Amino acid sequence: MLILLYIVLSGGIILVAYALYGIVTSTPSGVRPKKSPAFKEEQSLRYYKDEKVPQLLEQVRALESSLEKKEALCVSLQKEIDSTRGKEKELEDELARRQDWVAKSDETVSKAKSESFEFKDKFLAKEKDLQEEFTKNVNLGKELQQANEKIQALENDAKSKTEQIEILKHKIEKYTLEVKKHMDTIADFQKKEKVSEWVPKSDFNRLNEEYTELEKELEEKEERLKSFAEEIMQLRNQLAHKEQQAPAEIKQEEPAKEETLFPPAPPEPVQVEPPVAPEEITIEPQKQDLPVEAPQESLAQEVEAAPEVKVPEKKEAAALPVPKIDLGKVRNIGIMAHIDAGKTTVSERILFYTGRSYKIGEVHEGAATMDWMKQEQERGITITAAATTCFWKDHLISLIDTPGHVDFTVEVERSLRVLDGAVAVFCAVGGVEPQSETVWRQSDKYNVPKIAFINKMDRSGADFFAVLKSIQEELTANVVPLEIPLGSEDKFQGVIDLLEMKAYYYVDESQGKEFRIEDIPQDYQELAAKYRHLMLERVASFDEALTKKFLENETSITNQEIVAVIRQGTVANKMVPLLCGAALKNKGVQKLLDAVVAYLPSPLDLAPVNGHDPDNLETAMQRKHEAKEPLAALAFKVQADPHMGKLVYVRVYSGVLETGSYVLNSTKNKKERVARIVRMHANQKENIDYAFAGDIVAVIGLNYTVTGHTLCDPENPILLEAIQFPTPVVSLSVTPKTRSDQDKLGKALARLSEEDPTFQVSSDEETKETLLTGMGELHLEIIVDRLKREFGVEAIVGQPRVAYRETIRETAKAEGKYIRQTGGRGQYGHVLLEVSRQPAGEGFDFVDSIKGGAIPQSFIPAVEKGIVEAMDKGVYAGYPVVDVRVSLYDGSYHEVDSSELAFRIAGSMAFKEAFLKASPILLEPYMSLEVVTPEENVNAIVGYICSRRGKILNMDAKGKQKVVSAEVPLGEMFGYATAVRSLSSGRANASMEFSKYMEVPKEIALKIVEERKKAQEEKNK
Repeated sequence: MLILLYIVLSGGIILVAYALYGIVTSTPSGVRPKKSPAFKEEQSLRYYKDEKVPQLLEQVRALESSLEKKEALCVSLQKEIDSTRGKEKELEDELARRQDWVAKSDETVSKAKSESFEFKDKFLAKEKDLQEEFTKNVNLGKELQQANEKIQALENDAKSKTEQIEILKHKIEKYTLEVKKHMDTIADFQKKEKVSEWVPKSDFNRLNEEYTELEKELEEKEERLKSFAEEIMQLRNQLAHKEQQAPAEIKQEEPAKEETLFPPAPPEPVQVEPPVAPEEITIEPQKQDLPVEAPQESLAQEVEAAPEVKVPEKKEAAALPVPKIDLGKVRNIGIMAHIDAGKTTVSERILFYTGRSYKIGEVHEGAATMDWMKQEQERGITITAAATTCFWKDHLISLIDTPGHVDFTVEVERSLRVLDGAVAVFCAVGGVEPQSETVWRQSDKYNVPKIAFINKMDRSGADFFAVLKSIQEELTANVVPLEIPLGSEDKFQGVIDLLEMKAYYYVDESQGKEFRIEDIPQDYQELAAKYRHLMLERVASFDEALTKKFLENETSITNQEIVAVIRQGTVANKMVPLLCGAALKNKGVQKLLDAVVAYLPSPLDLAPVNGHDPDNLETAMQRKHEAKEPLAALAFKVQADPHMGKLVYVRVYSGVLETGSYVLNSTKNKKERVARIVRMHANQKENIDYAFAGDIVAVIGLNYTVTGHTLCDPENPILLEAIQFPTPVVSLSVTPKTRSDQDKLGKALARLSEEDPTFQVSSDEETKETLLTGMGELHLEIIVDRLKREFGVEAIVGQPRVAYRETIRETAKAEGKYIRQTGGRGQYGHVLLEVSRQPAGEGFDFVDSIKGGAIPQSFIPAVEKGIVEAMDKGVYAGYPVVDVRVSLYDGSYHEVDSSELAFRIAGSMAFKEAFLKASPILLEPYMSLEVVTPEENVNAIVGYICSRRGKILNMDAKGKQKVVSAEVPLGEMFGYATAVRSLSSGRANASMEFSKYMEVPKEIALKIVEERKKAQEEKNK
């Protein structure tokens, strides 16, 4: 190809040269010569020489240049052709080699296939052999399992028999101690009438009603006796006046002193003995009326015949028995903490080491003594506060184990209201958790002294010093460490006492009952010295004399001085002693009991309890914590007992509470009879005759008393401060399945709502549903479960609902006029009012701005009542209205037709119209959410919160985990616990509590209103 190109170019050059030659040697065609040939030839040569020849030469040079380039290109192309031919040869060689390799591979593959078939046959044979071996092993496994089951059964049998032996030993010891006491009292019991206390409920109610009627009759007769005594005194005064004028002296008997007594049960007969007549008139209030004698003719005869009233005197020795335990040795304490921090486990060890129970009940096995409810045993959490009593080193300890779940915070609130001290339990891994902070603030609210106990030091990740720091920083507590751990996690062996500077090693084989006291190991001496110095520094700062000693020579401070100052600071709630241990491994609990006795206050260490005069709330009153003071007690818990009925837990602050006596419920101004007093041990009861100042007991027979009511001496009434409870925010509907369930549902809900102040029952008039409102999903779930188990009520449960509220943004005025004429007297009510918004949390405020008597004062309360009814039913979306101020400024009335009903309806109409004009909005409860999650799950958790309209407030690090704090609307958070666990593969924990009410976004509010209207329409159909 290149040779052909070269030939073509060469031919082109030759043709050009030939053309030049022809042009030079020829004459132009078509031109006729006019001149001589020589001249023409010369002219033609000149023309070609001057013009054509240069052009042709230029073209020749261009062609030569092009030819050179083509030659160079030809050379390069020739080189490429040569290299390509070389590569082609190499590829042909490679192709040949690969063909040889493919041929060899085919042989190898065929050989491998044949070997594979052989191996497959061998594998099948081997698999058959293995199957036979596996069958043999399965049979052996079954035999081994059966043997293990037999061994386990034998071990369980041995364990149960060992426990039975222990029980019998304890019973023998107990009976041996009680036999002597029973023998001493058996003679007294034989003298008494054999009347059983246990009567059927119907008989008890009937007898109680009869007794109430007899009591009323007796009170009436006492009043009559009192009036007779007054008449006698008047007659005697008149007689004395006449005797001063008469010459003869007449001796007069002094008037009998009046004394008002509450009759004992049964009341003793009152004897009336006339001094002249020999007959004795006996008045029995239960059977007959007081006889009234006819008036005498003579004044002197009236006085002589006047009966003398004899009233039985009180026996002070019987009214004021002596308590068996010195009040200075009484400790009323509670265990409080976040859920799963180990509160109940600590309580079980306290009962075991004090001898109150003979064996340890574990929470995870559902055998804990203090978790006696079925729901607690199934879920492994504490739901209701359980009370018990035990003894440690001659001190009586009344213990209340409180729940840690936020849904049951009411149990913590009312328990702390009546306790003198508390033990705050913290997990050594989790440290200060959300509910830890909540219960800590609750205890500060009631100024309850505290001891801190860091539990679970044996868990992986336990860090005593990190928890100590978090208590100081997050709870702003003045923590005084009394112990430091001896190791941690799986190496935790015991504690180092910083007072004694000794190491305590607990013996596992004795369940922690036995321990060794040794010198501090060399590895811990420097750390122990550091924290003893810290302890002395904080203790010395509380006492000037100790501060001086500390600055001069801290070794001169004695342990007695340290204990005295720590007790002083703890009782003042300005110091928090800190201990540690592992309750599940039976380590550190005895030292905790020693600290409770040494540092927490007795009732004598506390200030007198404050109260008010029931008749004048501005008058302050006090009661000292003494049995000699008048009775003052607070009912802090009501429990529905299936056998006893209503069981009321009472803290006695002063005086003596006696079985069979009468007390005054100053909150309701009702007299109550104390039928029985029992000392509680979880759900077990021990009958007692008296409860003294400082005791926490349960009372049977109180009909009007509920949580927060005051019980006092009728002669010395006092009203103690009531207990404030949080607002419930979650609702669900229940519908009984059958007619019989409907009858039982009302009674059961009444008893449960009386027992739990944060559980409310209401009825939706539009949907005809019963609504249960509580603190959370778990709270309501427990209520429904109790309805089924305890009261036998089968109910259909609806979906959880949010307790929305309505309010307004602006101010508006409206007129309400209700006029009806029915032929006779009509109805006329006319009001003008103005509505405006109140600050959040202020509630409803009604202002009477009527001037000039436009509406009579007698109709103003009716207007307010109509407004309140409209607020309860809701105007915008059917939810209760809050934070509204209503001013009634004008109106009119009719002298004949106006009535309270007319003004109530007019007020309701005006309020609804004004409310809709004032830009109504919906409010929804917002919750404080805290999630503790591993760092790798933070993004998923934050994304979930944001998708639920939540707002991230803070994000902190706690060890290897992240703590996400947020505000979230409750309506978006149903099932949040399950979602958080799912997002974190079960590694995250979340807790939520009510924070405040905030406005619902407009789009969501419209959707809620629309759904509400649809539901109402469906119900109406």
